[in-house]
Amino acid sequence: MAKDLSTKQRKKLSKKEFALPGKRKYPIPDKAHARNALARVAQYGTPAEQKKVKAAVKRRFPSIGKRSKMK
Repeated sequence: MAKDLSTKQRKKLSKKEFALPGKRKYPIPDKAHARNALARVAQYGTPAEQKKVKAAVKRRFPSIGKRSKMK
């Protein structure tokens, strides 16, 4: 589960640590927050936001969303 960000911590994040930097929405400073951003945008985001968040997460954390080959 993603650790909660305090207001102070959130304000310290750079623009590139948000999936939607112009709005400073969906912080993705680590993998846990990136997974949470994907879940939240799937629930509440518009289709355009969903596409942008997925792309931002894939750029920052390419391993998220890839299926592992389990035998």
